[in-house]
Order: sequence, then structure tokens, then C-alpha cells
Amino acid sequence: MDSLRIWAWAFLILYVGAMIGFGYLGMRHVKSSDDFSTARGEYGMWFLAFAMTATTASGATFLGIPGLGYRFGLPALGYALVYPFAVYLGVWLCFRQVQKAGNSFNNRSIPEFMGDRYQSEGFRVIVSVFSVVLLFYLAAQLLAGLVMFEQMLGLNAFWALAVTTLVLLVYVVLGGAHADIITDGAQGATMLALAVMIVVLFVLGVGVDGDGGLQGVLNRLWELDPKTVQVHYEGSGILDSYWDFSAIFLAHLSLGMLPHIGNKVWALKEGVGRTRFLGLCLLMGVVLASMIFGGILARAVLGDTLLEQAGGPNQAIPALFIELFPVWLAALLGVAILSAIMSTADGLVISTSQVFANDIYRRTLARKLHPRASEAEIDHNVLRISRVSIVFVLAGAAVLAWYSIGQNIALMVWVGLGGMMAALAGPLIIGVFWRGVTRQGAIWGFVAGAVSFTVLRNAWLPGGAVDGGLVDQAWFWLASQANNPFACTTVGEGLSIAVTVLVSLLTKPLPKAHVDMIFGADTA
Repeated sequence: MDSLRIWAWAFLILYVGAMIGFGYLGMRHVKSSDDFSTARGEYGMWFLAFAMTATTASGATFLGIPGLGYRFGLPALGYALVYPFAVYLGVWLCFRQVQKAGNSFNNRSIPEFMGDRYQSEGFRVIVSVFSVVLLFYLAAQLLAGLVMFEQMLGLNAFWALAVTTLVLLVYVVLGGAHADIITDGAQGATMLALAVMIVVLFVLGVGVDGDGGLQGVLNRLWELDPKTVQVHYEGSGILDSYWDFSAIFLAHLSLGMLPHIGNKVWALKEGVGRTRFLGLCLLMGVVLASMIFGGILARAVLGDTLLEQAGGPNQAIPALFIELFPVWLAALLGVAILSAIMSTADGLVISTSQVFANDIYRRTLARKLHPRASEAEIDHNVLRISRVSIVFVLAGAAVLAWYSIGQNIALMVWVGLGGMMAALAGPLIIGVFWRGVTRQGAIWGFVAGAVSFTVLRNAWLPGGAVDGGLVDQAWFWLASQANNPFACTTVGEGLSIAVTVLVSLLTKPLPKAHVDMIFGADTA
């Protein structure tokens, strides 16, 4: 075993020990199923900002997005430095209503909030079941862990995936949302330090032959592929035009209110200003997105070698560390990347487990299965189901990850993200501003967004013709977006909003007393 493997194993053991310790600390805070699922009102602005930013960043920010930077160069900045603004703008737009109404309803998940917002058990179940598509997002995080363990520890793919899954399983089962937030807060601080270091390396051109510095990096990129120093990268499918950049922004607007991130709004202590909190999250998010500069630097330092390897550009950051740093430091920095992976995966595990424990069992089946059970007994069952379902959620995600080896992680996450974000745009985003969204409007808007994303992404539309009539040209343009998950999501979001508004105008409004409870009394 070489020195890199020895150092990597040593730091991994320390990391796992710390995560299990945090899990135990979280377990001491868990007194009820609500504590396990939300950690309601327990955390202050700074610590929760670290946690929320880390959860939003994910393994894609530290492996997949640098992979795009390695492959496409400077045009990929249009992705990395745009999405944080969209994410936290979307959270800011929804935050007040979701936090206030969610606390009033005692909600534990975004699907549960949606059901209570529109007074519809059926809608809650629809959102809950469809949110299982986020397993693909979780699988992408496990795949990122697999890449790290293969690269740094020398494990084969099976054992790399097994170790990633097992570490996650242990501390999340112990402490639930508290373990999630405590570990994410600590990991977020580590990740920010790493991102700042990457930016410094890029500006100084560390490792680049010749003159070095930023100009040396750009000159080297030009030699390798002139398109990597342009504004757009023609032929990429996702960075070809200003439309693609606009689609990236619009697609990310509802990301921050997906279940694994949106749940954290209920953990913020009462009285903390949401604008200050989200401004802090945005600043941290932009810093973390700067990890893309590591992928661009890796292309300049390593050349085209990763384009021809099995793991591909996803390995850009680990490979750069191994190239530039002493083995002990490369191994330590590898643990920081592992932090990014785990910080999103744990939130996804908790939110997905709540589909079964809270949204289906507690809200739908509990009183039918146990009509005479006390609230304490049902709460105990919910807590037990939460922990057991985590095992099955992780097992399912691990299988998906195994069959997705070799895919770009940043794009793979959109298999799970895109449909959910497109579906939520109408009922959630419009629903927190407009009192007039009806039950039927929300349901049909959700379905329209989900179906349209699925149809577009799978290229199920007629091909059309670029030189045909207006209708044929429209079909051709829509069909051409199939390989761009951001465009598919944006189109789906637009359709979700349009259907939500149209159907709401034509159907029966919700009771005024219920709407007033959410928005406050209407004084008009």
C-alpha cells in the first residue's frame, strides 16, 4: 500500500469517527419523530447557513461541476456561478410562507406542507410518491463517494460504494435531522475553506508549465481546446447559447425548496431575519461554486488525460490534488470532498424516509391501522419507520448508483431533480404569492410540470423539422432540448405555472378562512 492510501485511510477513519460522534450527539436531541425529521427551531443563523449551503452544494459541486469545468473550460462558469443566485432567490421567495404556515400546520416535510396548503390528502400523497424520484439525486451522491474512495483509497467499485453507503447509514439512523444539520454545519465550514484555496490556486496558476499565473492557465487551455476559453462551448448541448445560461438560472429557482433543503427552513430559530440568513447562504454558495476553477485548473495541469479514463472528468479535483500536493495533504483534502458528498446525501436520505414514515404512515395509514393508538404510540412508530426506511432508501440508491457508474455526476442529479422542480414550480412558487391558487390548479400544475419534463428529457416528442412550418420548427426545437436537463426543467416549470394559473381561474377557490391563515387576513 503506497503512502497516499495509508494517509487516506487514516483520515477516513478519523472522519468516520467524527461523523458517528456527531450522529450520537444528534441522537441525544431526538425525543420525538418531529425532532428526528425537522429539528424544528433548534439552530441559529450561522450554523444553519453552513449546513444549508453544504446540503445545497452536494457532491456535484465538488466533483461533477469541476468535471464540467475540466471538459468545457470557462463556458462552464455560466453554470457554476449562476445557479447559487437562482437557488437562494427561490428560497427567499418561498421562505416566509413555508416557514410560517409549515410551523402552524406542524409540517415535517414539503409534501406534507403542500397537502395542508391545498387541503388535499390526495395531493400530499401524489407529491410524496413522486418525490421518490430524488433517489436518482441520492444515487449521484453515492456515485461521487464511489469515485473518491476508488481514487484515494484504492478500493474497487463495489467496496467503494459499500463504504460510502455504510458510513451514511450509521450516523443518519442515529441522529436524524439533528445529525444531518450538525454534520453538515461542520462539513460546510471545511468545504468553504477548500473552495477558497482552489480559487487561490487557479489565480496563481499553480502547477501550470511556462509563465504560470492566470494567463498561463488560459494559454494552456487555448492550446488544448480553443473553445474552452470562449463564452459558449458549441456542441456541448448545455452551454451552447445564452438560452442555455438562462435555462440554468430558471431551472434552479425551485431547487432550494426541494424536500431535503426546504425541510431546513423549519430548523431556523424564531426571530432570525430570513433575508440576513439567506444573504449569508448566498455568499457561501457562490464561494462553494468556485470549486469549478479547480476543474479548469486541472485541465491546464493534467491536459486531456482524464477525458480518456474510465472515471472521466469527475476525477478532476482528486487527480489535481494528487498531482500538486504532498500525499498527506492530498488525502486530507480528499476528506473535505467527501464532506460535500455526505452533506447532501444525508439530507436526501432523511427527506426520502419521511415519505414513508410521515407522509404515508402518519398522515394516511396510522389511524386506519391503529385506530385506538395514542399519539405517543403513533409517534414511536413513526420514529421506528423513519429509521428502518432509511436502510431501504440507501439500498435502492446504491443499486441505482452501481448501474450509473461513468455518468457525469452534475448531469445525473438532474434525472431526479428536474422532474420534481418542474412539478413544484406552479403549486409552490406561485402558491406562496397568489391567494387564488386552487386545489385543482395545484394538482394539475404539478402533474403538467412532471409529465412535460419526463416527455422532453426522454425525447418522446415528434422530431419536427428545422425548415418546416412554425409548428414543425417548434417541435424540432423542443425535441432538440432533450439532452439539456436545464432546458427541460425550465420548459416544465413554465408549463406547470401556466396550468396552475389557468386551472385556478376556472375552478373553485379554497375557503377564505384557510387562505387567511396562510397569508394573513385579506384587507382588500
